[in-house]
Amino acid sequence: MDRLTAMEAFVKVVESGSFVAAADRLGLSQAMVSRYVQDLENRLGSRLLQRTTRRLSLTDAGAAYFERCQQVLRDLEEMDASVASQTQQPRGMLRVNAPVVFGTRHLSHFLAEYGARFPEVTIDLSLSDRFIDLVEEGADLAVRIGALTDSSLVARRLCPIRMVICASPAYLERHGRPRTPADLANHNCIGYTYTHGGNAWPLTGPDGPMTVPIRGTLRANHGEVLAQAAIDGLGLVLQPTFIAGEAIARGALEPVMPDYLPTELSAYAVFLSRKFLSAKVRTFVDFLAEKLGPEPYWDRWQRTP
Repeated sequence: MDRLTAMEAFVKVVESGSFVAAADRLGLSQAMVSRYVQDLENRLGSRLLQRTTRRLSLTDAGAAYFERCQQVLRDLEEMDASVASQTQQPRGMLRVNAPVVFGTRHLSHFLAEYGARFPEVTIDLSLSDRFIDLVEEGADLAVRIGALTDSSLVARRLCPIRMVICASPAYLERHGRPRTPADLANHNCIGYTYTHGGNAWPLTGPDGPMTVPIRGTLRANHGEVLAQAAIDGLGLVLQPTFIAGEAIARGALEPVMPDYLPTELSAYAVFLSRKFLSAKVRTFVDFLAEKLGPEPYWDRWQRTP
C-alpha cells in the first residue's frame, strides 16, 4: 500500500464528507478510495471512520490521526513548493475560485495570456459569489472582493474596487437627477441582495459616512441583472465600476451624486498560508496584480475629460 496516497485519500474523505466526492477530487474510483482507507485502518489496527448509510464521522482515533495526516501532507506540499519555486518553472494544476461577474467580465480575458506565458500550468477555474473554504474545496487561491475575515489565509491586494451610483440618461430625464441622499427617497433604487439586505447604501459625504435607506421595485443577487435593469431605465443602481464602467464610458449610464461616494472596496488574491509559495500560485498572483493594478482599466472613464 502507498501509505502517503492512503493518507491523502483518508484526508480527502474527511474534508469532502464522502467517498464519492473524495474519489472525484483525487481522480480515483470510489472503490479504490475505499480500499485505501480500509487498508490504512487495517495497518493501524484501529477504526478511523464510522460509516452509516447517511453520513461519515470520525472516531476519536480518526480525529487525532486526521490532524497529523493534514500536517504531514502540508509539510510535503511545502517541500515540493520550495523546490518548484526555486526552479522558477510553474507547472501542474492551478485551481482558482473567483466571483461570477468579475470572473466572466475580466478574469476570463487574461487566461489565454497567462497560458501562453506558462504553458505547463493547467487552470481549473470555478466561479461562485460565496466565500469558499480553500481547503475544503481543494482550491489553490481565490479572488475575493470586500472585507477579509479568515486570518489563516495570506492575502495580496490586487486593485481597488470603486463603487458608483448611476442611472440611464432616459431615467434621469424623466425623474430628475438626485443631488443629496435625501433625494433618493423619491427615486426607484435597484437593490443588491447581498448589500445590507439590499435596502441601504453606505455613502461618505461632506459630513462623513452614512447609511442611506433605499426602496425600489427590484432586488437581485447578480450584478449583471442590476446593471441591465438600470440601462433599460428602471432606476438608480449602486454598482462596482468593474461592471458599470463600460456602460458609463459609452453613455448608457451616468454617475450621479458626485459629492456622496459609496464605500470603496478592494479585490484580493487569497491563498493558504505557506512558508514556501508554489511557482504556479506566485506567478498567477503576480500576473493578476500586473493586469489590474492601482488604476484598473475599467476605470478609464473616470480619467476621460
